[in-house]
Amino acid sequence: MRILQLTNKTPWPPTDGGAIATLNLSKGFFLLGNPVTILAMNTEKHFTRLEDIPEHLAAQIRFKLVDVPARITFLGAMGNLLFSDLPYNATRFISEDYSKALIELLKEEEFDVIQLEGLYMCPYIPLIRKHSKALIAYRAHNIEYEIWERAQKVASGFQRFYLNLLAKRIKQFGMSYLNTYDVVVAITDRDGEHLDRLGNIKPRTTSQTGIDFSSLVPTAKDLEFPSLFHIGSLEWGPNQEGLLWFLKECWPLITKQYPEVKFYVAGRNAPQWLASKLRKITNVVFLGEIEDAYQFMNSKAIMMVPLRSGSGMRIKIVEGMALGKAIVSTKIGVEGIAAADHEQILIADEPYEFLQAVTELIEDKALYKKVCKNAVEFIREKFDNLAIAQSLTDFYKENLNV
Repeated sequence: MRILQLTNKTPWPPTDGGAIATLNLSKGFFLLGNPVTILAMNTEKHFTRLEDIPEHLAAQIRFKLVDVPARITFLGAMGNLLFSDLPYNATRFISEDYSKALIELLKEEEFDVIQLEGLYMCPYIPLIRKHSKALIAYRAHNIEYEIWERAQKVASGFQRFYLNLLAKRIKQFGMSYLNTYDVVVAITDRDGEHLDRLGNIKPRTTSQTGIDFSSLVPTAKDLEFPSLFHIGSLEWGPNQEGLLWFLKECWPLITKQYPEVKFYVAGRNAPQWLASKLRKITNVVFLGEIEDAYQFMNSKAIMMVPLRSGSGMRIKIVEGMALGKAIVSTKIGVEGIAAADHEQILIADEPYEFLQAVTELIEDKALYKKVCKNAVEFIREKFDNLAIAQSLTDFYKENLNV
């Protein structure tokens, strides 16, 4: 089965959830004997040179990169706000150059499945229909408008107004492409059910982001216990918002009880204002982008994911569990993972709940070890990449034969 994946950013290097979700599935498709092509927008923000992609990966997956600036500017945002009904997020990825590259590729060869990686690739559905007979799969990485709808609830002033308007525009944008695809691939059951409530009538399956266990090996060799850590993209609004809330509301309670405990913060593309703020907080160690994320995660004890907005599935939680980390997260953070409180993860939403969870994990070694062990077993059972790719491949074959 010949598969073409369309993406609005290059999935190499796989340093964020979207890139990991795209690339892991591509690898799974390849290992099952399916030729895979990725036609990616090579944006200024996530720019990659073809020669930077490792040879072994380029031998498995054919990458075609199209330069699409997709710049975020104040003037661009204001112009969009005043003179357009489309969400600014989406208009940045509507590209004539990308359209031409896609048409050229579809004229050169045939594909059985064309998989759209996320909502912002849906504007290319009419063009695909014109030049290909392939099955069009919309892979919903999240409920996009929900991210901004949740974010505006914890914002204020003009920011709240703008995020609320953006959420409404994104919802309207998504509704305009409802059922124009052939099948829906949701990352979580919750997201798939949400799309059905919005009106989806096309065949649907859930295909979570799989994990490559060969690169995720848990070890406690250099473990610093007790210690807390957070890792994730620090340019992403929900991560910034959750981290700042945790430091304001929860961290003072924790440091009062455990004055020697350190909180390590790692992640790429932290804006200067955030980095400066983190460096000023007592016992917070800001590391920025790190060379080996898995080594870092293995060296720390308790992973904090204080998300209060966002949508989809948090890949870093899945990776942390695969590495046997004790994780404390909100209900929003754990959406789509189905881990049980005090079994594979600890769930906390309020400041005193975060304090209680941290206290339990530090003071109760039996609980700490149980959660770490159960987390690894849970991920190995539920998130095997090859099994997930096989299930999705079978779903595509069923719908190709309809």
